[in-house]
Amino acid sequence: MDEKKQKVGLGREILTMAKTNLRDYMMYIALICIMAFFAIQTHGGFIQARNIANLINQAGYVAVMAMGMTLILILLHIDLSVGFVAGFSGAVAAILMTKYNVNEWIAILIVLVMGLLIGLYQGLLVTRVGVPAFVTTLAGMFIFRGLLNLSLQETGTIIIPNKGFNALSNGFIPDIPTGLGFHLVTMIIGVVLVVLMVFSQIKSRKNKIKYNFEVPSTLVFVFKLVVLSAVILVIMWVLASYQGLPWTAVIVGVVLMIYNYILNKTKLGRAIYGIGGNAQAAELSGINVKRVTLFAFCSVSLMAALGGILYTSRLQSATPTAGVGFEMDAIASSYIGGVAVTGGVGRVTNTIIGALVIMSLTNGMNLMGIDISYQYVVKGIIFIIAVAFDVRTRKK
Repeated sequence: MDEKKQKVGLGREILTMAKTNLRDYMMYIALICIMAFFAIQTHGGFIQARNIANLINQAGYVAVMAMGMTLILILLHIDLSVGFVAGFSGAVAAILMTKYNVNEWIAILIVLVMGLLIGLYQGLLVTRVGVPAFVTTLAGMFIFRGLLNLSLQETGTIIIPNKGFNALSNGFIPDIPTGLGFHLVTMIIGVVLVVLMVFSQIKSRKNKIKYNFEVPSTLVFVFKLVVLSAVILVIMWVLASYQGLPWTAVIVGVVLMIYNYILNKTKLGRAIYGIGGNAQAAELSGINVKRVTLFAFCSVSLMAALGGILYTSRLQSATPTAGVGFEMDAIASSYIGGVAVTGGVGRVTNTIIGALVIMSLTNGMNLMGIDISYQYVVKGIIFIIAVAFDVRTRKK
């Protein structure tokens, strides 16, 4: 009888937790459903190791741009220029390497500094001059689209021969030669990630208990850890059975850790959430709203420059069409990832899932041979459903 009551209590707890955290879990459910659908429709082609690696490389540039966009959206601003800042950044990198024979790593550094300066310029217009972010970045969209076209006017598409640069979005991390038949370093990284995840979750749970926050039962907590660990290890095994972990995943992972640390462990992160929740109250509490907003604009343009580098590396060329629609993918990824339309709420870890949702749709529909026009329609529908769901659940 006691065992039966325990099972009922456990089931009720899981159900209550699922209802309470439905918003947080919904994006994961959506990603699983999308991947399952395309796996069936492509007869398993979508979940093959080669395509998963390809999906990660495709999603890389959107993911880094979306993380920068997340900060801007939390602050209740927007940056419409990121697409063509990315396209122009890729073109500048290509010109530096091919026309002026600049080393690829120096070219990347120059482009990243340029992205930072673009963010500084736009951020100063918003914070010091008082031009609304929408207007500033819309003007930036026109300006950098024009600069992209001007920079490639004489040459057209520029093919990039630099192997190091092209490996950023096409290469894989090296392995230890063992003859085991799989990528050993990738599996070691997978195990390390699981250990770090478990340690982080246990530490977070202890802190919540310390400050009398509600936590799930030990059984539910352990179940969650087992599921997350299994997902990480399965993904890493799939990649290890092919060529290993792509460099794109490493770059995105490093950027994710930096942003996650800033938002969750620093005063700056708390200030960003505070300003997004109520800018006037934040200012009255002593937060320098203009300085934090300027940081966010520098951050998003820096990520746009990095996204442009990854995209150009992926194509191994700079093209006049680079940047078209990038800002929409970044914004959609952030909102699908749970950024609130009212500001003050958002996580970069969830933004990554949002980027995977968007790029899984693109990748899967491409595999099925669906026309690009229908792809835009589908992505638009998914986007509006995600935002409507967010609005309705927040009201409740």
